[in-house]
Amino acid sequence: MDEVRFDTVRSLVLGLGCERGTPVQEVLALAEQALREAAVSGEALAAVASIDSRKSEAAVLAVAAHFTVPAVFFAAGRLEEETPRLANPSEIVFARVGCHGVAEGAALAAAGASAELVVAKIKSSRATAAVARSGLQKA
Repeated sequence: MDEVRFDTVRSLVLGLGCERGTPVQEVLALAEQALREAAVSGEALAAVASIDSRKSEAAVLAVAAHFTVPAVFFAAGRLEEETPRLANPSEIVFARVGCHGVAEGAALAAAGASAELVVAKIKSSRATAAVARSGLQKA
């Protein structure tokens, strides 16, 4: 993972999970909804994060490009370490990818050990999104 740089403006991480081949528009609309629920603009994002099996997923990469932030990816084992901090752990997700939550776990992993969820997992038909705030910078 590349290091995520946080500052007073860019203190949030958008975590994304999706099925392979999910349309870009579906994931982007869900990302925008998550930011609305957090009451912030895309300018508050420091990164988009997901599981490493989505490193080449067009929708995840397109969302990062849309917000002009890096996309960072984590192994399922690293995301599983975030399970105690998840608002919505899922046995179904664990059975499929080896961690109890992709969107929440990736957002928290990227935002750091003292991060907190600002928006717990929200879903569309084929994707999930969550927002975490870095514990280094509070808004």
